[in-house]
Amino acid sequence: MKKSSLLLLLLFLSFFCIAQRSEVGTLMGTSFYFGDLNNMPFRNSEFAGGLIYRYNFTPRVALKANILFGTITASDEKNNHSILKDADGKYLWDFTDRKLSFTSPISEISAQVELNFFNIYNVGHKNLISPYIFSGIAFFSFNPKAMCPIDSQVYDLQPIGTEGQKKKYALTGFAIPFGIGFKANIGRFICIGAEWGLRFTFTNYLDDVGGLYYEFPDSKEIEKYFADPAQIHTPGSQRYSTRKTDWYSFAGVIITIRIGNEDRICDIKTNVKLKHKRRR
Repeated sequence: MKKSSLLLLLLFLSFFCIAQRSEVGTLMGTSFYFGDLNNMPFRNSEFAGGLIYRYNFTPRVALKANILFGTITASDEKNNHSILKDADGKYLWDFTDRKLSFTSPISEISAQVELNFFNIYNVGHKNLISPYIFSGIAFFSFNPKAMCPIDSQVYDLQPIGTEGQKKKYALTGFAIPFGIGFKANIGRFICIGAEWGLRFTFTNYLDDVGGLYYEFPDSKEIEKYFADPAQIHTPGSQRYSTRKTDWYSFAGVIITIRIGNEDRICDIKTNVKLKHKRRR
């Protein structure tokens, strides 16, 4: 009976120690993208947010899981990289007249490893702050949209096949997140930080731009507009800029609450030997 009771106690303490290493919270900030319609960080930023779970293996290493939601958007009208020049200042392509634009929701589920620069603790008289770097893997979804002035309706661009794609590009994919951050423990239960992370994707169509101009029949008025809003380009000419893949980014403030408290209770040794009483 005593063996069973002690085993249950040790299992409970082990679970409690795991809980003490866990944090749950939220990220609130912005999202934006790099691609054929934007090459400046934080331009056209939109509100983003989501849920965070962090498990601290040691004061230096943590595993973080994210569920994040945001919006990415851009247009040639607000972008100053439309005119591309070579090293001698000679014009290569002029995209000032493309008049392309898009908006897309972006959703992500990711797992990341955080490496703190310093040991960080949640007890007094020890180091409470540290910058960190992180990287991992993410699964994301997107869906570029744009408004057509012909009927003032917003359309999903992927089903249209604006570049004449017979096989439509996927609206989901994997990405490699990486970035930097800073965290500070406030007392025993609260951690506040800020981070900026980029996501390298394996698609060039976050913005629905990645190929050549395509000419739709005049009868397909809506499709014809989205293929070339300016209606001046030669079919088969270059529609994209120099980027081969698109990136997106989340940046913001992270606030987490620790489940339990990391203190001496987790130092309990589990190799206790039971002593049997002799029967008289």
